[in-house]
Amino acid sequence: MKNILKITLLFILINVMGCSEDTIDFSGVGKITGRVVEADNFNPIVNAKIVITPSNSTIFSDDEGYFVFDEVASGDYSVSAIKDGFLTSFKPATVSSSLEVNVVFEMEVETASNRPPSTPELISPEDNSTDVSLEVELTWSSKDIENDTIRYNIKIKNDNNDDVQIVEKLLDTTYVLSNLTNGTKYFWQVSATDNINPEVWSTIYSFRTTESTQNRFLYVKSENDNNVIYSSDDLGNESALTNGTQNSWRPRKNLAANKIAFLRTENFETQIYLMNSDGSNVFKVTSSVPVDGFRQSELDFSWSSNGDKLMYPHFDKLYEINKDGSGLRLIYQTSDGSFISECDWSSDDSIIALKTNDSNGYNVSVYTIDINGNLLTTILSGVNGAAGGLNLSVDNKMLLYTYDISEFESSDYRQLDTRMFIYSFDLGTSNDISSSKIDGTIDVDARFSPSEAEIIFVNTSNDGISQRNIFKQKVTNNTSNNYDRVEMFSNALMPDWE
Repeated sequence: MKNILKITLLFILINVMGCSEDTIDFSGVGKITGRVVEADNFNPIVNAKIVITPSNSTIFSDDEGYFVFDEVASGDYSVSAIKDGFLTSFKPATVSSSLEVNVVFEMEVETASNRPPSTPELISPEDNSTDVSLEVELTWSSKDIENDTIRYNIKIKNDNNDDVQIVEKLLDTTYVLSNLTNGTKYFWQVSATDNINPEVWSTIYSFRTTESTQNRFLYVKSENDNNVIYSSDDLGNESALTNGTQNSWRPRKNLAANKIAFLRTENFETQIYLMNSDGSNVFKVTSSVPVDGFRQSELDFSWSSNGDKLMYPHFDKLYEINKDGSGLRLIYQTSDGSFISECDWSSDDSIIALKTNDSNGYNVSVYTIDINGNLLTTILSGVNGAAGGLNLSVDNKMLLYTYDISEFESSDYRQLDTRMFIYSFDLGTSNDISSSKIDGTIDVDARFSPSEAEIIFVNTSNDGISQRNIFKQKVTNNTSNNYDRVEMFSNALMPDWE
């Protein structure tokens, strides 16, 4: 009987020992210590949750990323580190009596396995393209396998200077590059980033813009509800100098400065800007005192002959300003409060021609003053109807202007029979040079040609809504009032010929 009891007890002991494989040995205790850091830079991770299994004991890492488990029973454990924004990490640890086990967690961010977008592929303009216009659309492509949002940066350089243009955070794969310079080689490169991985850069492409042309004609066309300034040669080869995203009009070129001044709307005000002959290097001249008066489309300004200054109207006042925007100075004010709409400065800077009117554009006066504001000659005064288009001849002997001889006046400023006149200061008389004009049309925006043997102007129907076309004609008639009119540019207005 005693032998049977011993065998039974031995069997029970063997089974107990065989089933204790996953239990903790309480015969001794040790310690687990460690630290939690970021995998890429080893910065400490604060408040990471540290769990040991199978005991499920939990603590959190301190400000330096350290943690300590005291009095851990001897045995095999799995230690895990958990933190929002990082991938959970696991480490094994075998604890022995009275010994310390140290584990270090190098945790990776959750996006560590995320792949970057594909390297951008440049599409157009093709590499080494030539004769590219001064406004060009850059296009490229890139993909992201995880469909992350891709943002693009563009880097543009040129071979004229060390300027680097950076365009950032584009979501589209196209970008219109404008205000380029003629005959210049440009280099461009695109990067893509998903804001998770480092940005990836494309190869570098280059293109060369079209060579500079001597376009002597400037004019305006209406596009996308805005005015766009164009230049052209005698053959009609035109180039847009501004784009339809901004309202730009009334171009006036000065050969001495080799700059084009023009008007542009900014924050509901009209300001004078400058640009190069190819439309590049746009610079704002006026700021505190804008160009203003009756109808922005009817306002005009003038260069000084040497190209250092500009003169412009602001209601009843006439201002002078340096081309760099400095030196703003009031030089004249009307005595009766009438608005100054147009001005022209003589080539020797001694005479200023002015057109004034009331707030409706009528009660017109056309006269000249000296640089001190003294009245010299009155050409029009006390008449009904619209007038404009002032331009002094280079020798100060003639003044070109337009006047509606119908004397019609209306709230919409419609003109019925506007003609061009040349006033002779020596004779004190005006000569109508629109005698070959088609009935029912008007001639406006008149300017002398550089030789002053011809005039460039706009002719259009007097209905006020028809297309406007630019013509030129001779100053003097050949026979029977024939001035040899020639159409130059269709659907265009506000010409300038330098």
